[in-house]
Amino acid sequence: MGSHILAIDQGTTSSRAILFAPDFKPVTVAQREITQHYPKSGWVEHDADEIWQATLTTIRTVLNEMTVATDEIAAVGITNQRETVVLWDRKTGVPLHEALVWQDRRTAATCRALKQAGHEPMVQEKTGLLLDPYFSATKLAWLLDEIPGAREQAEAGDLAFGTIDS
Repeated sequence: MGSHILAIDQGTTSSRAILFAPDFKPVTVAQREITQHYPKSGWVEHDADEIWQATLTTIRTVLNEMTVATDEIAAVGITNQRETVVLWDRKTGVPLHEALVWQDRRTAATCRALKQAGHEPMVQEKTGLLLDPYFSATKLAWLLDEIPGAREQAEAGDLAFGTIDS
């Protein structure tokens, strides 16, 4: 059984892969920057394909540069942006829009309206979360409402949605 750990850190500004030795010292590290897009004040987006390619590239670089066989990798761990949201075509895997980054505040008014309508206690009871644009639900609703035909495609089962780890 392997004794090394491959860690993937897909962060807000870069993707990084690190191979750790059994003593948890880094053996090989690769990193690629991620472009930040700010289409409007308070809006933060990433190109989901760029994230995917940067992550793949860093993993491949580490695997190509490591001094041990791949069967020496006992586990792969990932940490990521968590609440960054991607909506994609289920059949092709192609994103329908830029990823909405966890920092994005475009749904702040929606969250305020939901709070004012008294929905926050129910949301908190069911999810453990507060109504805040940081979280993914209102970002998904925005994507479904703003991308022409997206809601209909989703209702037909043609779309997939997830945070950046998916």
